[in-house]
Amino acid sequence: MSEIGIFWLLLPLAAASGWYIQGRTRRSRNSRQLNQFTTSYFQGLNYLLNEQPDKAIEVFLKIAEVDRDTVETHLALGNLFRRRGEVDRAIRFHQNLVSRQGLNPEQRTQALLELGEDYMRAGLLDRAERLFSELTQMDDHKPSALRHLVAIYQQEKDWTKSIEHAQRLQKVSREDMGPVIAQFYCEMAKNAEEAGDRDAARELLAKALDTDPNCVRASILEGRLAAEEGDHDAAIAAYKRVGEQDLDFIPVILESTLACYRETGNLEQAREFLQDVIERYRGISPVIALAEQIQQTEGRKAAEQFISAQLRRRPSVRGLAHLIGVNLTDSTGAARENLLILQDLTSKLMEGKPVYRCNQCGFGTRSLHWQCPSCKSWNSVKPIHGVAGE
Repeated sequence: MSEIGIFWLLLPLAAASGWYIQGRTRRSRNSRQLNQFTTSYFQGLNYLLNEQPDKAIEVFLKIAEVDRDTVETHLALGNLFRRRGEVDRAIRFHQNLVSRQGLNPEQRTQALLELGEDYMRAGLLDRAERLFSELTQMDDHKPSALRHLVAIYQQEKDWTKSIEHAQRLQKVSREDMGPVIAQFYCEMAKNAEEAGDRDAARELLAKALDTDPNCVRASILEGRLAAEEGDHDAAIAAYKRVGEQDLDFIPVILESTLACYRETGNLEQAREFLQDVIERYRGISPVIALAEQIQQTEGRKAAEQFISAQLRRRPSVRGLAHLIGVNLTDSTGAARENLLILQDLTSKLMEGKPVYRCNQCGFGTRSLHWQCPSCKSWNSVKPIHGVAGE
């Protein structure tokens, strides 16, 4: 075969070899870039898991510089800036992302949701409200947008809109919003009472109980309204309802209930009420209340025996402090000095301790909050039980 013939035979082979080598080189380069991206991405995630957001941001910024098409990286960066309190930077990141061409509807909507959260964190509630209101028109993200709108109206204390949007959220998400909506009605009832409109307050409390029959707050407010108007029987009925709704709140209504019994002169019924509660409730408050009644009617010795027996069943620092106080009445000399030392010790053990705790975030407080000041959850703060609590 002539040299020209060999040349024409090898030419396609050379072209194919060149294409193959070029393809391998390109694939190798792409593979190295992909491996580098993956390594950096997981390095950033590792920093996040180890609570090192500064280093995570540094890594993600480098990724964003190399690959400007990575939407998820920009979303993550904006989220990190918001968590660190750099809300202005988060807003800029998400605004730039929203304005980018070529985003698919899912990516654009996610960027808008993140931008709305930025506005909320920055206190720009009017902008956040407009943005989330627009997003409620999109079926796929309606629950998320409605949830944010409910949070905004709560911050603005616009309870009517809070109720309206919580009801919409319940309808589209099938999530039970009844307990939260009942709290909104209670907020409105409190405002009506402060404005002097007790009839409106009672109507709103009725709506709260209709929305959530287990709304403890509505029963407590209803009982207080009745007691202030002199209807102590109605107040007792409302307070006793709390024991059926949630026994954990017995300490909250105990003194008010006993005060109503004293007003009506039904001290025997008060004792029956305490005995019934003690059978069902594991805390120490009703035990101390009944021990005080026993001491008044049957004497110190009977009260001492009663509370000693109860402390064996439900150990409590508060109960021990009350027992020490009962024994101090007749004690003298060295025995009295020893009891005073014990009384001082128990007082220090209880001093400054939180009385209520949020079941969601663990926030402790000495005052009852229907919405946790820390995590903003409703119905999550309850009396603390245990040796140092109830």
